[in-house]
Amino acid sequence: MTPCAVPRHVPTPPTERLMMTQTPSAEQISTRVRNTLRSVLGEALDAVADADELRERLGDRFDSLRAVECITRIEEEFGIEVDFVGHDVRYEFASLERIARFVNWQLEDQRAVEGSTAGGH
Repeated sequence: MTPCAVPRHVPTPPTERLMMTQTPSAEQISTRVRNTLRSVLGEALDAVADADELRERLGDRFDSLRAVECITRIEEEFGIEVDFVGHDVRYEFASLERIARFVNWQLEDQRAVEGSTAGGH
């Protein structure tokens, strides 16, 4: 019996993240979100539109454990931190569109904090 191959997502290396434009476009973020989650959810994600509710379209493939794995992969890919208490993860991670918007907000917040600390010296 041959073990089933599980697609493995390799996050974008930090050096490559730094080489990317300081502000990724909404399209770039959306593409990276979809590619990152495809490694967790498989090819079934290809049939999901950005605005579709993941739980409705994927059913048991998007259970609570997979949802947590998706959040972890997004954190790794974008270098952000999701606060399970402070952020409404059930809402923000319900569709690809919402995830991309959430990531964009987090990246903007990071840049604002970095800019304010750099200018405050």
